[in-house]
Amino acid sequence: MSDPSPAVQDHYPDDVAHCFGCGRLNPHGHHLKTVWDGDETVSRFFPSSWHTAIPGYVYGGLIASLLDCHGTGSAALASLRQEGRQVGAGEAPRFVTASLHVDFLRPTPLGPELEVRGRIVEITERKVVVEETLSAAGVVTARGTVVAVRMPETMLG
Repeated sequence: MSDPSPAVQDHYPDDVAHCFGCGRLNPHGHHLKTVWDGDETVSRFFPSSWHTAIPGYVYGGLIASLLDCHGTGSAALASLRQEGRQVGAGEAPRFVTASLHVDFLRPTPLGPELEVRGRIVEITERKVVVEETLSAAGVVTARGTVVAVRMPETMLG
């Protein structure tokens, strides 16, 4: 990665940092971390043996989860960049998924590190659209689109 920026999820406010996919405060979660790599976002994840669909392959729910949380993390990064703020300069904005579309292109092998890459295709004050790919050992096995919206105040405790 060309940009060693910190992960946006490490700067979510504590009261909204419990997501199973990316929440740093969820002891059982994936702890997905999303950073900039030039004009793309990237997250990496090593699946464990229990992420099995059939022997040797990752189950689709994990793939959808990674695309989902990478998309909301990418939205937070894009929002910060649009505001001229760096990751770590205060709390990161929190986004939630309004829409998730996943295309499974081929079986995803269990074993190699998974890499999710995102490209911001639309950004407004309230909404960010992210096109993504998920790769294993350099082979794209899934692609997705996430429409992320700013977390509504009604979701905050």
